[in-house]
Amino acid sequence: MRFNFDLEETKPEPSRSATPKDEVEWVPLHHHPVFTSTAAPAHEPTEDSPPLRNLLAWDGASRLYFWDSDDLCLHRISVRLGEPEPTSVFAASPSKILKPDVKLNFAVNKISINRNGTAMLLYGSDGLCIMYLYGRTSSKDGTTICRTVTVGSQIYLSGTNVIRILQVSWHPCSDTHLGILSSDSVFRLFHLSSDLIQPEQAYYLQPVQPGRSRNATSICPVDFSFGGDHLWDCFSVFILFSDGSIYILCPIVPFGSVYKWESIVDIYNDAQTFGLKSPNSTAVSNSNLAISWLEATFPEIAGQTTDGADLSVIRARPYALFDASLSLQGPLRKVSRGDDEADSAFRGAECEGRAVSFLYNLVSKDSILVTAWSGGQLQIDALADEIQPVWNVGCPPRLRVDSHDNIHGLAMICESTSDKLSTVKLDQPLDSTLWLGHPPPLLRLAIVDLALPKKAGSDSLVMMFIDPLILERIYTLHDGGIDSIVLHYLPFTSQNSGKDETMRTPSVHPVLSTCQGEFSSHSPLSGFVSLSDSFGYSWIVAVTASQECIVLEMKTLNLLLPPHVDTEKKSILLEEPKERDKPDIIISKELLGGPKVVLVPQTSPNLRSVSADSIEGRSMLHEYFKLFHENYVEYAHKVYFELKHHGPHLKRVIDYQHGRLGGAKQRLLQVEEKYSDLEDRINDAVQMQNHLEERLKRLRSLPGVHKKPLSTAERDFKSQLDQFSGVELDALRSTVNALTARMRRHGQSPKGNVSNQRKLVSRRKDPVQESQISQLKSCLEKLSLVNSENSKKVKIVESALRSQESSI
Repeated sequence: MRFNFDLEETKPEPSRSATPKDEVEWVPLHHHPVFTSTAAPAHEPTEDSPPLRNLLAWDGASRLYFWDSDDLCLHRISVRLGEPEPTSVFAASPSKILKPDVKLNFAVNKISINRNGTAMLLYGSDGLCIMYLYGRTSSKDGTTICRTVTVGSQIYLSGTNVIRILQVSWHPCSDTHLGILSSDSVFRLFHLSSDLIQPEQAYYLQPVQPGRSRNATSICPVDFSFGGDHLWDCFSVFILFSDGSIYILCPIVPFGSVYKWESIVDIYNDAQTFGLKSPNSTAVSNSNLAISWLEATFPEIAGQTTDGADLSVIRARPYALFDASLSLQGPLRKVSRGDDEADSAFRGAECEGRAVSFLYNLVSKDSILVTAWSGGQLQIDALADEIQPVWNVGCPPRLRVDSHDNIHGLAMICESTSDKLSTVKLDQPLDSTLWLGHPPPLLRLAIVDLALPKKAGSDSLVMMFIDPLILERIYTLHDGGIDSIVLHYLPFTSQNSGKDETMRTPSVHPVLSTCQGEFSSHSPLSGFVSLSDSFGYSWIVAVTASQECIVLEMKTLNLLLPPHVDTEKKSILLEEPKERDKPDIIISKELLGGPKVVLVPQTSPNLRSVSADSIEGRSMLHEYFKLFHENYVEYAHKVYFELKHHGPHLKRVIDYQHGRLGGAKQRLLQVEEKYSDLEDRINDAVQMQNHLEERLKRLRSLPGVHKKPLSTAERDFKSQLDQFSGVELDALRSTVNALTARMRRHGQSPKGNVSNQRKLVSRRKDPVQESQISQLKSCLEKLSLVNSENSKKVKIVESALRSQESSI
């Protein structure tokens, strides 16, 4: 985009300090004073510092934001893309400095801006806040003091509460709604315009039934992502757990969010066409629930033929089913190719460690799910079927209403229904699974190994970003730098475009490497963002820990085109080596064979008595001279001509041979110089070999050597212990801390709050107090079962570790 704007407002207020036009200087972005400071950072990375940070954000138009961890301020930098050169990125200097009006009591790890560029999210593992990008100008240094508010202070920032924030994201269809996933397995949706303390919607995730969890990783969430603008995907939330399982919550709609009218009409028509007309009663029941929810959430959809003709967008109304809660759909499983793969797990065999991050990417008609593992692998899948909403009927939610029965908030327990999991095969028609409540299967596209550097004592973390210009390209930020992954094959997009091409593996290109060796302890990058303009140019901007900026132009032209092989040129290239393989003829074989042997004519025995001056002698000498001339003189002339003609070529050959001889002599000299070093290394290797043999003898004398090898079941159990040894204890601690915090809040809450809640709920209906107490008791019993099972597993892990240490 070509932007030509001024930093000052058109009519600046007297109290507002605007940068004068003549003081603005446009410099290359990587030479901006914010990024060219030679001062060392105020704090060096320690073991407790976050391994990955992203302190850069872009509003999608003309402003770049950078959070300065040393000065605790936000730099707003105006940028020009493609001026004066098409591939250049210039920035305005000086930058605008924005400071929060309150002191932040947590370290900022990531920043994110909302759609309209009015609010910036600052969050870390210990808290989060919203910084509104407008405010008053300070008279001291000319900085802008921005209003900053804290979100969920009673939940995440309480002194007795240890609930950690795992992931925060703006909702794609709202500028004021924020989704937060925390360590207590609760997904909360906050409405910043109405309430900053209590969430608008809360979903308590229960992926497994109490008492049936095999390991703690199956109940520990890691990351989440909102869906894209494709049918029911726009109402879906994808949640990743640390064992790699993916679950879906659908539908989740923020109150007052805005959606496209065409998208809602397509969803409504799909439910009526494929749901109500299905011969299956389950499909008809599920589609009826979906249609009733759509008509209540979007009342204009019922009269779409008249009222919705001129609508372009539509706003969602607060609504929830009173007798049903959302079902936690999953875990999503791969499409089976046969009976032998019917019980295939969701995790790829090539993936190592635990799942660390998740990315949802919508490319045309394909919904791409990318899971990053701590071992450095990316698991790339595509949804093989459409998402449909699923409710658990008979599990009513908890609603918060006002005196006019208007819904202001809701909370529900989302349980996973294992009986609805089914195996989908490739040869199975999709019509047989529509609206039956089954989660969509996954089609495995590829598993990419990034070959990340090893980190001593910790796992590798990976952050993923989508290229705003080419959606098929995904950037990964990790300890080793930045990589680019390009998807060349998309199942539904390739099918709709009519391309009959085979499945191509993604291409991986290293963009920026920051690894100095085999091991890497901390990532030197603290910011990453991808820029693009309307002319098809794309850049990436990275910031190191020392605040150095790196700007790289990315290739966009012919990036997705398949490789084309020209058979005609290939045949020509194949013929050339055949001609070159023929040896050069330096001297002909006729000359190498020597002169022809000519028999001397027979003479009389008395020839020796003939004098040379006689006639017979002269004729005989003439005959001999003629034979000598024909054979030897002509041969000598031919040899002279051949040597003179091939002389330059022979000289080149001789010079080349002399050069090779000189190179061989130099290499021999180098070998002689290194011979002493090689002898020392050989001696060291022999000594090390002797030392290892002695250690091996000592190890063989240990009592545990003669034990029997582990069986298959024991090896599987040991691998599970190695994989989940640290996660079990963390899950137990987080569960105990969450329960303790909840009990303290309930015990310390005044009776007035309870009476107020009773008054609000009594306006709508008088609920039975015994039913609420029974529900609370059932929840506590479920949590106690989970706690008891976790404690048992911790004891098993500790005993196994003790036995393993004693055997060593």
